[in-house]
Amino acid sequence: MKQELLHVIAGNVFANSDAQGDIEADARTPVGLFAYDTRFLSHWVLTIDGERINALSRDEMTYFETRYFLVPGAASHYVDADVSIIRHRSIHDCMHEKITVLNHSAEPAEFTVRVEMGSDFTDIAEIGHLRRRVVEVTPDSARRQLVLRYQRQRFVRQTTVQSTVPVEVDEGGMTFRIRVAPDGKWETDLHIAMNMGGEGGQDVRASLESHQRAVRGGMREDLANWMEQAPTLVAERDGLEDMYRGALADLAALRYKPWSSPERVPIAGLPWTMWLCGRHSIITCLQTMAFTPELTPATLRMLAFLQGAQLDDDLDEEPGKILAHLRYGESGAFGDRANALYYGAADTTPLFVILLDEYERWSGDADLVHELRQPARMALDWIDEYGDLTGDGYVRYQRRNESNGAINQCWKDTPDAITDARGQEPAFPRATCELQGYAYDAKRRGARLARQFWGDPAYADRLEREAAALKERFNRDFWLPHREYYALALDPYGEPVDALSSNMGHLLWSGIVADHRAGAVAEHLVGSRLFGGWGVRTFATGQRPYNPMGSHLGAVWPADNALIAAGLRRYRFDAQAATITAGIFDMAHTLGGAVPEMIAGHDRSLTKYPVQLPAAGRPQAWSSGALLMLLGTMLGLRPTGDNLLVNPAVPEGFGRLELLDIPGRWGRSDAYARDRTTSHRPGARLR
Repeated sequence: MKQELLHVIAGNVFANSDAQGDIEADARTPVGLFAYDTRFLSHWVLTIDGERINALSRDEMTYFETRYFLVPGAASHYVDADVSIIRHRSIHDCMHEKITVLNHSAEPAEFTVRVEMGSDFTDIAEIGHLRRRVVEVTPDSARRQLVLRYQRQRFVRQTTVQSTVPVEVDEGGMTFRIRVAPDGKWETDLHIAMNMGGEGGQDVRASLESHQRAVRGGMREDLANWMEQAPTLVAERDGLEDMYRGALADLAALRYKPWSSPERVPIAGLPWTMWLCGRHSIITCLQTMAFTPELTPATLRMLAFLQGAQLDDDLDEEPGKILAHLRYGESGAFGDRANALYYGAADTTPLFVILLDEYERWSGDADLVHELRQPARMALDWIDEYGDLTGDGYVRYQRRNESNGAINQCWKDTPDAITDARGQEPAFPRATCELQGYAYDAKRRGARLARQFWGDPAYADRLEREAAALKERFNRDFWLPHREYYALALDPYGEPVDALSSNMGHLLWSGIVADHRAGAVAEHLVGSRLFGGWGVRTFATGQRPYNPMGSHLGAVWPADNALIAAGLRRYRFDAQAATITAGIFDMAHTLGGAVPEMIAGHDRSLTKYPVQLPAAGRPQAWSSGALLMLLGTMLGLRPTGDNLLVNPAVPEGFGRLELLDIPGRWGRSDAYARDRTTSHRPGARLR
């Protein structure tokens, strides 16, 4: 078994290491110090007198700060070791590591402390397909620094490591020859600066002091304010409060400022998608509206700023389209594997309109609705002008970039995700069912915005007519009467892709499901083929492509389940929503720590424990956000005019819940409820 990777993280800057704090690059795993999609350190190994060190324990102080307590040599030396080491690592826009060597003997001791250093400047998108780069290495003992530099045309990345104490510097790292007094200690601070243009670093002491001020002051204060501004949860269920606070901390960690934005937006998650992803960011904002609404305005503005304005096949760009991702790595800059600015997503555009409307319902921020009128109308226009590729009134996708564009441009975006029950993949362009639900919801919400804020009732009437026609058409063409569920997709000829999948839950969330069919959909979602005990699988058992280990062919995603539970409650299937909610919270509590992106879809009765998947990242913004959305779904939180409606459906075993200081247009409000095993009248209290 490989060691668990440990991380420190701040926005899209993160360091993955082993339990000792050492970094040794792996061909298939993103181990190293990364920033803006580039690995700035691929080798960082500490030795004492030529011996590797071993971990005693660690203190994970915050998401951006960790201490490792270590000793050199084999395990038999631990009990009476004469020397121990502390590595204190912190992340901001750079990395800082304080190394402390403690002499526990009654005699002075001499040690050779060495830190081996190196960088391959790999783009994170190339992990698993590494290519060799020529790195320029410049050691400078007089300045106590080692500079590693890579350049390809105008693309320059540079790592500068500096020490606060005298050191011997060579091309492979730094060597400290030290003498430590009896019961004394020796320390050095290593400052690792990551430069995007290759400019030289500032004086090490000034740089270190700036970093320490940022970490000790700004970052800790920011985290404290973030936690304080969020509602307070008081829960009888064991571990629920800790899960809630952990999810909030993970969301705090996954905020960053893109170069073109003064405000922080949520990125997708560690380790593979540490950049702005339109889909992930929008859904995270929708999930966290009742808890951290400050994420939404910056996200909407950023996505509007980057909205598609022209036809560009390489970027899959179209006028009005909301981007899929924004990356800064080398492969994106040169289009080697994926473009830096890429629009290959069919769901982000209607979701943008949904988020704008939902934010106004919660916040009452009419100014933002007016500010983003043009981007919202362009997004609504895209649904019909560019989303409808065959003229049948359905949103479809087909990549323009045939060399490295995304094959599937819905939330299930792996290449084999869209298939029928026998494993046959439909031709393009594809119309997946949830895209139609999003388009329906966007039109209805766009109509509300047009009527109430944009002063355009005729446009509102048109959108409402189009939404009604789409709902009628959808319930005719996607419904499989002999199976009593909606098809996963339609092929370009209108033939249904008959797979039974979790996408139906998104249809409930959007409201496109006909009322008389909602019961059958709900029954499928919590039936044994889709629901395995921990959550709803992405793909039902009994179909040829089903694989419990497959990302979108059987795995369980918390983000998927949060939307499904919300959809079930929308159609008043409270018991079914409670079943799914309880399963996801059980999974999160059993695993502990950050909520994973997904788990295997095995039956709970078979494995007894959630099976984690190697490809699943954690923390992930929309997985942490899923816990918050499920909590809001349990309480039945919904803005109604200037009031907050609370209509709980709490699973058995959760006991009493209180969510205090819920922000919204009403100011701050409290919600409280009990599970159905206890007699209690739920409600809300305005503060």
